[in-house]
Amino acid sequence: MKLIDLSKPIQYNRNDPFFMQVRIRHKRHATARLLVRLLGLPFRLFPNDFVGWADDTITKMGVHSTTHIDAPWHYGPTSGGRPAKTIDEIPLERCIGPGVVLDMTHKADDDPITVHDMEAALTRTGTNLIEDSIVLIRTGRDKLVGTKAYWKTGTGMSAAATNWLLDRGICVMGIDQWGWDLPFHAQIARSKATDDSTLFWEAHRVGQRRPYWHMEQLINLGALPPHGFEVAVFPLRIVGASAAPARVVAIIR
Repeated sequence: MKLIDLSKPIQYNRNDPFFMQVRIRHKRHATARLLVRLLGLPFRLFPNDFVGWADDTITKMGVHSTTHIDAPWHYGPTSGGRPAKTIDEIPLERCIGPGVVLDMTHKADDDPITVHDMEAALTRTGTNLIEDSIVLIRTGRDKLVGTKAYWKTGTGMSAAATNWLLDRGICVMGIDQWGWDLPFHAQIARSKATDDSTLFWEAHRVGQRRPYWHMEQLINLGALPPHGFEVAVFPLRIVGASAAPARVVAIIR
């Protein structure tokens, strides 16, 4: 069995946009001996090598700042006419399933992924999607992780391509770039050029009509076969949250 980590390291990166930066304070408690003494352990019984425990505090990290999975609540307050589910309400049975990689590395920056692209990728792999599949969209933009270009660069799923997956019973999916949609500047440019108010955040907004869960900022999809592996994605159980960091792992048996 081989395990492949599909998650970014959680650490400070000065090149992330200010609203997505992670800050972690690492420390070792120099006063631990005094605390343990107050709890009742005599100094004479302290182990000779006891120097105090290490501790770490995440002082800043949004739930969307690293590899994460979005809940329907992220897309809007309702989904399919019902109150949208938050991340702690994701069905655990949908957090593990057969994985499928659809290769979109040929797509140019700012060019949305279409239904034709999805169908062609599936045909090339000879894969059959089943209801509990977890579909991973490989763009190759994970090579930009850690750079200033990362959040501004990529292709992105269209609403039609997202609906195409949902029509096939896929409700958990993911992508190896900063966001599920086109980069913000491309969304805005397309909206202005066409005077079309439906183009901004179009793939995310599918979730207002049809509940689904998608992962963003995956890595290492290029190390996976097109199919024949499992994906496990278990987000932190943050009550009421729109998303949660997740350790996403591919399992090749």
